[in-house]
Amino acid sequence: MNFIMWILTSRRLILVILLCFLILLLVMVVCACCGTQDISLSRVFEGPSKLPGENVDYEIFMGIRLPRVVLAALVGAALASSGVVLQAILRNPLADPYILGISSGAGLGVIIAFLSGLSFNLLAGSPVAVFAFGGSLFTVWLVWLIGYFAGRLNVTSLLLAGVVVNAFFSAVIMFLTSIARSEQLRATVYWLMGSITEKPASVLGFSGVGIVGGIVILFIISNKLNAISVGENEAKSVGVDPVSIKLAAFSLTAFITAIAVSLSGLIGFVGLVVPHGVRVVLGPDHRTLVPVSAIVGAIFLVSADTLSRTVFGQEQLPVGVITAMAGGPFFLFLLAKYCKGISWLK
Repeated sequence: MNFIMWILTSRRLILVILLCFLILLLVMVVCACCGTQDISLSRVFEGPSKLPGENVDYEIFMGIRLPRVVLAALVGAALASSGVVLQAILRNPLADPYILGISSGAGLGVIIAFLSGLSFNLLAGSPVAVFAFGGSLFTVWLVWLIGYFAGRLNVTSLLLAGVVVNAFFSAVIMFLTSIARSEQLRATVYWLMGSITEKPASVLGFSGVGIVGGIVILFIISNKLNAISVGENEAKSVGVDPVSIKLAAFSLTAFITAIAVSLSGLIGFVGLVVPHGVRVVLGPDHRTLVPVSAIVGAIFLVSADTLSRTVFGQEQLPVGVITAMAGGPFFLFLLAKYCKGISWLK
């Protein structure tokens, strides 16, 4: 808890958030300029032309790359901030948005969407996005209910409930995948690996409002998360109700993670790697961790997505492959450290 000595003032917090946000904007602009086809920012600033095709640089930047960069930033922010909160309320350094079975719930929803053959638009969202959102949201609430009735929401009950639900849904996914047609199987597997693709402006707008709004509320209750991360008895001693705060935090993380998963598929390790990196630099105060982790998570996923679409030229990798390659070794390091009983708050 040595970092607690780092005095957090409103001015310092604003300066840190502002600096990180400026870095994010710079990274987004640079990444939007990167691709298999070079574009000129000067041509982009000239604006749209009267006839299609006259200013290709502007059309590529505004119509293809910038929406994709914005989507990656939103998903990265949602996953990273969710990881921070889950690690706080579960008091487990290995917690991330997928440890409670969110991935398997969303994957099951996608399988059902593909196999059903439905075709509709809901707020400009496809059946895949809608079913993924519903599946992930249903899963986290199922885990919450099982954990509540099994052990009054203690850490072990929630984690075990997540493992059991994840195993059961994974078995269902394997069964449905085995009976799927080849074209359905390819699309499903690619989505399950995590991918950032262009989305309509209406989808970005609705998703952005939900994700940013959820992160703002998490920031508002971040001081209470500080108390819970120390221990439930300590939280009660300072007037914080652990059950109600856990319920609120769990609901918000479930909501914004469900939005992220419905947009991008299963992108792992963002909620694990980013919070730990920010915690090492800025300490365990969640008033700083929640907003800064969201911004750094956006930077991380925007950079990873840019790498996934440029490293092999015209061939694009699922961004989930990049994050897994970066996060896998880090997860093993944390696991070894955790098993040795080293405190994650030190």
